[in-house]
Amino acid sequence: MNSAVKAHARSKVRIERTYRATLQEVWDLWTTREGFESWWGPRNFRAAVAELDARPGGALRYEMIAATPEMVRSMAEIGQPPSHAVTSTFAELRPMTRLVLRNVIDFLPGVPPYEADIEVELTALGDRVKMVVLLDTMHSPEFTEMQKEGFTSQLSKLDEKFGAG
Repeated sequence: MNSAVKAHARSKVRIERTYRATLQEVWDLWTTREGFESWWGPRNFRAAVAELDARPGGALRYEMIAATPEMVRSMAEIGQPPSHAVTSTFAELRPMTRLVLRNVIDFLPGVPPYEADIEVELTALGDRVKMVVLLDTMHSPEFTEMQKEGFTSQLSKLDEKFGAG
Protein backbone atom coordinates (compact mmCIF):
# COMPACT_ATOMS: atom_id res chain seq x y z
CA MET A 1 0.00 0.00 0.00
CA ASN A 2 1.40 3.47 0.71
CA SER A 3 2.45 5.33 3.83
CA ALA A 4 -1.11 5.75 5.12
CA VAL A 5 -1.48 5.33 8.85
CA LYS A 6 -3.87 2.54 9.90
CA ALA A 7 -7.05 3.74 11.49
CA HIS A 8 -6.65 3.29 15.22
CA ALA A 9 -9.58 2.85 17.55
CA ARG A 10 -11.90 5.63 16.48
CA SER A 11 -15.56 6.11 17.00
CA LYS A 12 -17.94 5.09 14.23
CA VAL A 13 -20.78 6.75 12.39
CA ARG A 14 -23.73 4.33 12.09
CA ILE A 15 -26.12 4.54 9.15
CA GLU A 16 -28.91 2.03 8.70
CA ARG A 17 -31.36 1.36 5.88
CA THR A 18 -33.86 -1.36 5.02
CA TYR A 19 -34.60 -1.96 1.34
CA ARG A 20 -37.22 -3.94 -0.51
CA ALA A 21 -34.59 -5.99 -2.31
CA THR A 22 -32.83 -9.35 -2.25
CA LEU A 23 -29.53 -9.99 -0.51
CA GLN A 24 -27.97 -10.61 -3.92
CA GLU A 25 -29.13 -7.23 -5.25
CA VAL A 26 -27.70 -5.33 -2.29
CA TRP A 27 -24.50 -7.43 -2.17
CA ASP A 28 -23.88 -6.74 -5.86
CA LEU A 29 -24.04 -2.98 -5.19
CA TRP A 30 -20.85 -3.35 -3.16
CA THR A 31 -19.06 -6.14 -5.02
CA THR A 32 -19.56 -5.60 -8.76
CA ARG A 33 -18.39 -2.79 -11.01
CA GLU A 34 -21.90 -2.26 -12.39
CA GLY A 35 -23.46 -2.26 -8.94
CA PHE A 36 -20.89 0.05 -7.38
CA GLU A 37 -20.98 2.57 -10.23
CA SER A 38 -24.81 2.61 -10.13
CA TRP A 39 -24.94 4.43 -6.81
CA TRP A 40 -21.55 5.31 -5.37
CA GLY A 41 -20.88 8.98 -4.81
CA PRO A 42 -22.94 11.79 -3.33
CA ARG A 43 -25.48 13.59 -5.47
CA ASN A 44 -23.78 15.34 -8.40
CA PHE A 45 -20.85 12.91 -8.26
CA ARG A 46 -20.26 9.53 -9.86
CA ALA A 47 -17.68 6.78 -9.55
CA ALA A 48 -15.74 5.23 -12.42
CA VAL A 49 -14.29 1.89 -11.28
CA ALA A 50 -10.81 1.00 -12.54
CA GLU A 51 -10.50 -2.22 -10.51
CA LEU A 52 -12.87 -4.17 -8.27
CA ASP A 53 -11.61 -7.49 -6.93
CA ALA A 54 -14.22 -8.54 -4.35
CA ARG A 55 -12.23 -10.99 -2.22
CA PRO A 56 -10.34 -10.61 1.06
CA GLY A 57 -7.30 -8.48 0.23
CA GLY A 58 -8.71 -7.54 -3.17
CA ALA A 59 -8.45 -4.01 -4.49
CA LEU A 60 -11.12 -1.44 -5.22
CA ARG A 61 -9.80 1.51 -7.19
CA TYR A 62 -12.07 4.17 -8.60
CA GLU A 63 -12.21 7.78 -9.63
CA MET A 64 -14.71 10.03 -7.80
CA ILE A 65 -15.90 12.50 -10.44
CA ALA A 66 -17.94 15.69 -10.22
CA ALA A 67 -20.83 14.82 -12.54
CA THR A 68 -22.45 18.18 -13.25
CA PRO A 69 -21.09 21.49 -14.52
CA GLU A 70 -22.29 23.12 -11.29
CA MET A 71 -20.32 20.66 -9.16
CA VAL A 72 -17.20 21.07 -11.33
CA ARG A 73 -17.47 24.84 -10.72
CA SER A 74 -18.04 24.31 -6.99
CA MET A 75 -14.97 22.11 -6.73
CA ALA A 76 -12.89 24.71 -8.58
CA GLU A 77 -14.15 27.45 -6.24
CA ILE A 78 -12.76 25.56 -3.24
CA GLY A 79 -9.50 24.81 -5.02
CA GLN A 80 -10.21 21.12 -5.65
CA PRO A 81 -9.94 19.18 -8.92
CA PRO A 82 -13.15 17.84 -10.47
CA SER A 83 -12.09 14.26 -9.70
CA HIS A 84 -9.77 12.28 -7.49
CA ALA A 85 -8.57 8.69 -7.31
CA VAL A 86 -9.59 6.50 -4.38
CA THR A 87 -7.80 3.32 -3.34
CA SER A 88 -9.50 0.75 -1.12
CA THR A 89 -9.01 -2.86 -0.09
CA PHE A 90 -11.60 -5.46 0.77
CA ALA A 91 -10.20 -6.03 4.27
CA GLU A 92 -12.94 -8.53 5.08
CA LEU A 93 -15.53 -10.27 2.95
CA ARG A 94 -18.14 -12.78 4.09
CA PRO A 95 -20.43 -13.35 1.10
CA MET A 96 -23.91 -11.90 1.40
CA THR A 97 -23.46 -10.87 5.05
CA ARG A 98 -20.46 -8.63 5.77
CA LEU A 99 -17.67 -6.70 4.15
CA VAL A 100 -15.13 -4.15 5.25
CA LEU A 101 -13.64 -1.67 2.81
CA ARG A 102 -10.40 -0.09 4.00
CA ASN A 103 -10.03 3.27 2.26
CA VAL A 104 -6.85 5.26 1.93
CA ILE A 105 -7.65 8.91 2.61
CA ASP A 106 -4.80 10.58 0.73
CA PHE A 107 -6.52 13.29 -1.28
CA LEU A 108 -6.97 16.03 1.33
CA PRO A 109 -4.44 18.86 1.05
CA GLY A 110 -2.45 19.32 4.24
CA VAL A 111 -3.73 16.10 5.84
CA PRO A 112 -1.29 13.18 6.11
CA PRO A 113 -2.68 10.00 4.49
CA TYR A 114 -4.60 7.65 6.76
CA GLU A 115 -6.89 4.64 6.50
CA ALA A 116 -10.59 4.61 7.32
CA ASP A 117 -12.92 1.62 7.21
CA ILE A 118 -16.46 1.21 5.95
CA GLU A 119 -18.08 -1.82 7.59
CA VAL A 120 -21.24 -3.22 5.99
CA GLU A 121 -23.57 -5.81 7.56
CA LEU A 122 -26.48 -7.25 5.56
CA THR A 123 -29.43 -9.16 7.02
CA ALA A 124 -32.34 -10.70 5.10
CA LEU A 125 -35.75 -9.79 6.53
CA GLY A 126 -38.28 -11.58 4.34
CA ASP A 127 -38.63 -9.50 1.17
CA ARG A 128 -36.31 -6.82 2.55
CA VAL A 129 -32.64 -6.40 3.37
CA LYS A 130 -31.35 -4.49 6.36
CA MET A 131 -28.03 -2.76 5.68
CA VAL A 132 -26.01 -1.37 8.58
CA VAL A 133 -23.00 0.73 7.65
CA LEU A 134 -20.35 1.81 10.15
CA LEU A 135 -17.98 4.53 8.95
CA ASP A 136 -14.74 5.28 10.78
CA THR A 137 -14.75 8.89 11.85
CA MET A 138 -12.40 11.10 9.90
CA HIS A 139 -9.53 13.32 11.06
CA SER A 140 -11.79 16.15 12.24
CA PRO A 141 -15.40 16.61 13.35
CA GLU A 142 -16.05 18.83 10.30
CA PHE A 143 -14.84 16.19 7.86
CA THR A 144 -16.74 13.47 9.74
CA GLU A 145 -19.93 15.49 9.31
CA MET A 146 -19.21 16.02 5.59
CA GLN A 147 -18.54 12.28 5.26
CA LYS A 148 -21.88 11.45 6.92
CA GLU A 149 -23.75 13.94 4.71
CA GLY A 150 -22.04 12.60 1.58
CA PHE A 151 -22.75 8.98 2.44
CA THR A 152 -26.39 9.76 3.27
CA SER A 153 -26.64 11.60 -0.06
CA GLN A 154 -25.40 8.59 -2.01
CA LEU A 155 -27.73 6.28 -0.08
CA SER A 156 -30.65 8.42 -1.27
CA LYS A 157 -29.98 6.91 -4.72
CA LEU A 158 -30.67 3.47 -3.23
CA ASP A 159 -33.67 4.81 -1.31
CA GLU A 160 -35.15 5.83 -4.68
CA LYS A 161 -34.24 2.53 -6.34
CA PHE A 162 -35.50 0.15 -3.66
CA GLY A 163 -37.58 2.28 -1.33
CA ALA A 164 -36.26 2.77 2.18
CA GLY A 165 -38.31 1.34 5.00
